[in-house]
Amino acid sequence: FLFKIILKYPTIDEELQILQNAHEVKTTHYNEVVKPVLSACEIEHYRNLTSGLFIEEKVMEYIAKLIHETRSDKSLFLGASPRASVAVLKTAKAFAAMRGRDFVTPDDVIMVLPPVLRHRILLTPEKEMEGITPDEVIEGILKKVEVPR
Repeated sequence: FLFKIILKYPTIDEELQILQNAHEVKTTHYNEVVKPVLSACEIEHYRNLTSGLFIEEKVMEYIAKLIHETRSDKSLFLGASPRASVAVLKTAKAFAAMRGRDFVTPDDVIMVLPPVLRHRILLTPEKEMEGITPDEVIEGILKKVEVPR
């Protein structure tokens, strides 16, 4: 899993509709509803496009420092792995491409860091009991590590 996206619980009306559908054993024929948005060739094209994006050494260093900081943060029982570094790199490239650029900026890294890391780090039990969230720890790490210019 590349991202952890935070979804809210359904409203009471939405939950009632879920219950009604379950009660009536309604199912959706997803093949009729869901249509492909990209072909296999287009996916390959976009993969090649993003892999060729330029990233300055100092931006890669920024990613490495952010990930390294997770490994020494006192709020974390378990920091991010090297696979997390690669995930941040790849998603920052994809984000840059979606913004129409052929290069990665520190802002791209900052944008993708929370959804990439929030399920790859583990809070200490004490921080969990305090109600601290992974996103708050990630925000603190972003404040600690200097953004390259």
